[in-house]
Amino acid sequence: MHLPVRLRTLAALGAAGLALPAALSATPAAAAAPAQTVPVLNGDFAEPVMRGDGPTTVNLDFWTGANQRYAPSAAGRADASHAVALQKDGNTLQQRLRGVRTGAKVTVSYEDSPAISKECTPEQVAGGQPYTVEGSGGTVRDVTTAGDPDRIKGRAGPGRWTGRSYEFTASENEPLLTFTSKVTDSRTHVTCSPMIARIRAVEVPTALDKTVDKSALERSDAYKGNEREKTLHNAAAACNGENACTFRPDARMSFRYYDRARVVGEAFINCTRNPLEHTRVLDYAERSHDSIAQTYADAGLALTEVARLPTTGDREEDRKRIKERPTATQFALAYEKGWQRPWQWFSSDRREIVERIQPGEVSWVEIQPSRERVEGWFLSNKDDYRLHAVIDGPSRAVPDRVLQRTGPMSESEKQRCAAARPMTTTPVGADAPAGSADKGMDDIPVPTAPGVRTPN
Repeated sequence: MHLPVRLRTLAALGAAGLALPAALSATPAAAAAPAQTVPVLNGDFAEPVMRGDGPTTVNLDFWTGANQRYAPSAAGRADASHAVALQKDGNTLQQRLRGVRTGAKVTVSYEDSPAISKECTPEQVAGGQPYTVEGSGGTVRDVTTAGDPDRIKGRAGPGRWTGRSYEFTASENEPLLTFTSKVTDSRTHVTCSPMIARIRAVEVPTALDKTVDKSALERSDAYKGNEREKTLHNAAAACNGENACTFRPDARMSFRYYDRARVVGEAFINCTRNPLEHTRVLDYAERSHDSIAQTYADAGLALTEVARLPTTGDREEDRKRIKERPTATQFALAYEKGWQRPWQWFSSDRREIVERIQPGEVSWVEIQPSRERVEGWFLSNKDDYRLHAVIDGPSRAVPDRVLQRTGPMSESEKQRCAAARPMTTTPVGADAPAGSADKGMDDIPVPTAPGVRTPN
């Protein structure tokens, strides 16, 4: 069955370890195997379906480059893998490795053979044929296929397949894997070129960095097929509709955490000689952040409405317009399906706290909000657009931490407590000793108001 592009892509991403979190809940990311499968889409070159044995020049599904393709039997292969001839000097065969992140160590395995074309002269294949292989961030490796010294002029070769391996460390998300022909002889027939078959890949993912601040998330990237988009506009526009895109989270790079503690409200200082009780009303609020908005801002571009998530900080505006933002709905649906709880874009709380403060101490309150970060891709359901996104928001999974703190005064606070209270001046006799004692008050008549009798 020939599945639509998006469904095949999603299936391949799931096989690569980008399954929804529910499927990975029994296997935490920290306990995952060091090496994980990477999807090489159409790695056997079987799509589109081939009629005949070849060679046939065709645009292969998920690959960039026009190349000759041979059926397994014609290429001398015992498995179901088709073979692709790279053609002449400079012609390439390329694919981006879906789901691989910057810093991952990738190992690509494949097989090569000298051309089987009957158009080859014995001299052109006797010593093997040259090509290069390269992954984004890796070195360009020069390779020569095995030779075919027994080739007979005018006859097709049997295929002499050799297993190869190439390692590189990805310098970008979705690194580009490239095979390039180096057959330079102008007299060589176009079909007489090195052949590639059965491409597979594994990766050791990059370590998860939990130190990145929510206000400085990783830059978002966008792709269409194997081409990187210069901006995010087209990929975001492709998601303009409730079901236009599907968000696919990468559970390996998603996590919960407690944010840095911050002081909420005032510090209450007890300068008295007695314990005090102080009642305070505590108000705090959290909002979400996302890498798409930050990427637009870093580029000095106005954020398009379809790419806008409810992370602006304007809570009332976000609440009113959240249903108009399709990417927000697509993300929230995928999150709830994977984590079995709704996503919340913003949160707030109000509570009353009674503080008991000892003499000479200071009381204050700190908040450590519970947050979570989800990384993944918006995948277009129609075109092969992919938009990378990191979204960081308040978490429902675990409660916030509210820390009611007391501690010793700072030196400046001690000085303040020791300061004299505000007074006014006494212009006459301020520094004179008291003149007499107020005694014998019983002998002095008590004055009364008019009309009031003084008791005997």
